[in-house]
Amino acid sequence: MLDGKIWVDSEPGRGSVFYFTLPYNPDSKETKNVKAEESDVFEKRDVRKLNILIAEDDEPSEELLSIMLESISQKVFKSKTGKETIEICRNNPDIDLVLMDIQMPEINGLEATRQIRKFNKDVIIIAQTAFALSGDSEKAVEAGCNAHISKPISKSKLLLMIQKYCM
Repeated sequence: MLDGKIWVDSEPGRGSVFYFTLPYNPDSKETKNVKAEESDVFEKRDVRKLNILIAEDDEPSEELLSIMLESISQKVFKSKTGKETIEICRNNPDIDLVLMDIQMPEINGLEATRQIRKFNKDVIIIAQTAFALSGDSEKAVEAGCNAHISKPISKSKLLLMIQKYCM
């Protein structure tokens, strides 16, 4: 799907070596557009550093979000369950932004959002889901989310959304 190659060299009794390639073109038009959008959003003005809660039970997704947000975050909180997300929000009223995974254990993201809204009406909550089905955005907004973004998350789209709601 990425126009790469994958192959293996194997010798009985010695082992195997696996190889793969992925094309990389740093001068592509898309890369230039993304970099231009990001710089337009955040380099033309002083950016307030945000306290961000990443509510995500998938560790690689959480790590990716952390990397995407490091330039605009003052402090990053992390939770892996809906219940933990609610408690972190309750104990840290200075959180500016919650990136809420919809499919989390114990309490799902929509119910966690409903419960957070009972004690914090001001925090910005952006729902994130791998299931971009028709009606997901409406369900997220009905639950109290400010916005909805589908996975895989584009850094430029996420930063533009954050700028819209938080900056």
